[in-house]
Amino acid sequence: MRYRINQIKLNMDEGHDTLEKAICRKLKKKNLKIHDIEIIRESVDARRKPDVRLVYTLDFTCDSRLPLEEAECMSYEPFTEEQAEAFRKANEKGISGKRPVIAGFGPCGIFAALILAEAGLNPVVIERGEKVDDRIRTVQRFWNGGEIDTESNVQFGEGGAGTFSDGKLTTGIRDIRIRRVLEEFVAAGADSSILYKQKPHIGTDRLQGIVRKLRCKIEMLGGEIFFDTRLEGINVSEDNCLKGIHIRRRNADNSNETEYLETDTLILAIGHSARDTFSMLYDSGLKMEQKPFSIGVRIEHPQEMIDRAQYGDPSLAERLGAADYKLNYRCSSGRGVYTFCMCPGGEVINASSEMGTAVTNGMSFSGRDSGTANSGLLADVRTTDFDSDHPLAGVEFQRKYERLAYEQGRGSLPKSTYGSFRSDACDPVRNSLPEFAADAITEAMPHLGRKLKGFDSDDAVMTAVETRSSSPVRIMRNENGESSVAGIYPSGEGPGYAGGIMSAAVDGIKTAEKIILKEGEKYGFQI
Repeated sequence: MRYRINQIKLNMDEGHDTLEKAICRKLKKKNLKIHDIEIIRESVDARRKPDVRLVYTLDFTCDSRLPLEEAECMSYEPFTEEQAEAFRKANEKGISGKRPVIAGFGPCGIFAALILAEAGLNPVVIERGEKVDDRIRTVQRFWNGGEIDTESNVQFGEGGAGTFSDGKLTTGIRDIRIRRVLEEFVAAGADSSILYKQKPHIGTDRLQGIVRKLRCKIEMLGGEIFFDTRLEGINVSEDNCLKGIHIRRRNADNSNETEYLETDTLILAIGHSARDTFSMLYDSGLKMEQKPFSIGVRIEHPQEMIDRAQYGDPSLAERLGAADYKLNYRCSSGRGVYTFCMCPGGEVINASSEMGTAVTNGMSFSGRDSGTANSGLLADVRTTDFDSDHPLAGVEFQRKYERLAYEQGRGSLPKSTYGSFRSDACDPVRNSLPEFAADAITEAMPHLGRKLKGFDSDDAVMTAVETRSSSPVRIMRNENGESSVAGIYPSGEGPGYAGGIMSAAVDGIKTAEKIILKEGEKYGFQI
């Protein structure tokens, strides 16, 4: 029999080779014949410092009957191979209809394309930014003082915004598809520990190679990916169905050429920064609504300070990895202040995507060994804070403070310390934020410092402005996943249905499933 057992605890001086003994100890049974131990979950319990322990959920086989549950099935199969073969044959005979198109090649677009390609539907992907290798060079030139490329930058290009991040794979959703996403990452080069770590991450350096391999897999399965190609417009029939799309390709000499693609299926995996695309879609009649988001700064501390506060003994970071944190506080105004996208051993980056704006974010390499910890420190932005009732008013709210930050930083990211932010009315970081956000962060800091010793130190470095924690708009979709225009599927973080790599990838898979189901009905088989 195969079983699952929870709450197996090891001291820091015990290795994985002691897990068998720990299972026997937990069950209060000696001489059990235990085989094939698989780590399902590993987490750190540092609540009783300095007694830090590793806590495991394990699957194993045993010759004896035990009072435990059998391991739950974690298989994921949206369609059978026979059904996929039926799609492929239909494509070969030219009776399958128009190929589905995906706009955007971030986590949502990648996994939507992968599932559609596996089903034999030969998807076409358009991505306004560059392939990852070219994109890295373009971003590095910008960071070194060059002009921003508004088509290919930290926000746009192969892998999406997650390509320049910590590569966090944590998520608040519970979905069987999560395992599929993790397994694909491992197959493309991620460490297998992400399958069981409580807080898995890949790191921006390894993530770049992984998205490249996923692209090759999609192409091998019959998908096509066109970079430097953006969605310019949609063509809608009189009965409000998608007929085709207008695209614009950027050539090597920076000239542009337009093209029209016939399609009745478009996945909008456009990401949270595709503001011009939001405007085009709104003008084309897609129903949208305002969505709250957050605004704030990046805050930095010595990683050793975070390790000491979280582990008690900072040397434990050598085994457990650089420590992270997650803090929040509810202000007297009712606004929430919280840390977001914490990057252990990371660095603060310029994440701008438009001319004349300053946007900050954080990223980490897989080693998380920069010696500095950073995270977003954000305050809630409500739709009542916007200047109008227009569905895209949140976009203009973001732009307003990104431009202000650019002015405060004199063309760069404004930086200061918390001591200055707290006490100096002329502080450039404070003056890059709306007054309500600056006041909320100031009120919250002492309380956050009590939760994490040293967090509110006056020498903590602050960088403005962080505005891209989530999309400021939601493109409406029905129970079939379609927008107010039939055949258009808003999906992932940009249209307001995800928040991070994992949830965006899962939403992409779900959208692909809906399209496969719809296509399957044409051929008379159930999926």
